[in-house]
Amino acid sequence: MSDTKTLLIVAHAPSPNTRKLVDAALHGAGHDDIENVRAIWKPPLEAGPDDVMACDAILLGTTENLGYMSGALKDFFDRTYYAVLEHKQGLPCALYIRAGHDGTGTRRAIESIVTGLRWNWVQPPLVCRGDWQDVFVDQVEELGLYLAAGLDNSIF
Repeated sequence: MSDTKTLLIVAHAPSPNTRKLVDAALHGAGHDDIENVRAIWKPPLEAGPDDVMACDAILLGTTENLGYMSGALKDFFDRTYYAVLEHKQGLPCALYIRAGHDGTGTRRAIESIVTGLRWNWVQPPLVCRGDWQDVFVDQVEELGLYLAAGLDNSIF
């Protein structure tokens, strides 16, 4: 199975609802029609440069904390940025934000970091705004499926 590609999901999931989003991303990426993609989830405090170096695409997930990304995701970027900067340019990436407010500051901060890394957005960031809605699960599942299908079909 040397043709198997890896989708790395680095997502902060401090609550039952945000864990539902991680599970949804994994479920979407594991769809029966996806044949050659392995999706793995690592919480941001456990993920590092070696995980990024070994992946073929990355899905980032975070809560909106005080108008910014979670401290855990920021820590991931702090530990990973320079170690992967010259090696993973062009890495396909996507993002979902669980935002109690509007997610603008969170999105802007992550977009700035991803631009510096020269990763390629495969879809605009998904912002799940306001009070919890079950539709967020469906949206994140679709995002996981989209990334895995793109990898599986060598679209990116």
